[in-house]
Amino acid sequence: MAEQILSGAEKTLVLLKPDTVARGLTGRIIARFEDAALKIIAIKMAQLDAEFTRKHYFDLEERLGVDIYNSTATFMQTGPVIALALEGVDAVAKVRQIIGSTYPNAAAPGTVRGDFAHQTKASSEASGKAVMNLVHASGNSEEAKYEVALWFESSEQFDYATLAEKYAY
Repeated sequence: MAEQILSGAEKTLVLLKPDTVARGLTGRIIARFEDAALKIIAIKMAQLDAEFTRKHYFDLEERLGVDIYNSTATFMQTGPVIALALEGVDAVAKVRQIIGSTYPNAAAPGTVRGDFAHQTKASSEASGKAVMNLVHASGNSEEAKYEVALWFESSEQFDYATLAEKYAY
C-alpha cells in the first residue's frame, strides 16, 4: 500500500467513463491530472457488470432515485471504463476542480467537462439517458476511501516518488 508521504496527501478514484474511452480522450484527460501534480498510483481498464456497478453506485438510487440509478448503471455498462487511483495534496478537491460541474453545460471552460462534454441536464432528462459527462470522481474523502478500496487491492497500488513531489511541495 502506498504511504502518505506528503502532508495533506490523500487518495481519490477517477473513472474515465465509456464516452471518454469511445471518444479517444483518455490520454488528454489523464494528462490534466498529471499536469496538476496528481500521481497515478493504480490504473486498470474494466467492463462493469450489474453486480460491480451496484457496489460502486451503492447509494445512488437512494440519493437520486431509481430512474437515475438505472440510466447511470446502463450507461456505465455500455463499454469499458478506465479506473485510476490518484494521490496528491487535497486530491479529492483538486480532481473535482479539474473535472468541473456534474452537468457539462454548467461546467466552466478549462475543466474536463467544460471542454469535452456537451450534454445538458435538460437533454439528459428529456432523453432518459444518463448524463454523459466523461468522468466519475470521488465526491469526498470518505467516498474516496471506499471507492479506491473497491477498485484496487493494496497490492495494485504503487508507492513511488515523482518530480512534482520534489519540486512542487
